[in-house]
Amino acid sequence: MLAVTLINTLVVIIAVVIHYECLLRLNDWLPRLKAWSRFRIVVGVFGSLLAHAIEVWAFALAYFLMSRSDQWGRLTGYFDGSFMDCVYFSFTTYTTIGFGDIAPVGNLKYLTGLEALTGLVLITWTASFLFLEMQKYWRSQ
Repeated sequence: MLAVTLINTLVVIIAVVIHYECLLRLNDWLPRLKAWSRFRIVVGVFGSLLAHAIEVWAFALAYFLMSRSDQWGRLTGYFDGSFMDCVYFSFTTYTTIGFGDIAPVGNLKYLTGLEALTGLVLITWTASFLFLEMQKYWRSQ
């Protein structure tokens, strides 16, 4: 159980660091972008989406590697064992959609819960960041 906790913690830390670094880079880069303010916001949105996609893929890699070993648990349902199925499952978990066509069994359930919570926090962080960016550019008009 200790190993599962450490792996789960590591994946969450990786996702948070990726998000922090991406938002930090966007925060530095957007004001220097010599473009129309609306275009800056669009760049901010796409940059944020890219950060979320990278985070989802990090969780997917953890699912893929952990599901390869029976001691960590497995994914069941319409799951063929491919990495892309892990990416799909990760996207539905991260966004808390949870279609239910793929389900975790065993210790993977803990990572699934942590991914949903992490996704909620990071999506909210992105919304706050983009709101503040919009306020900067819309005040100056």
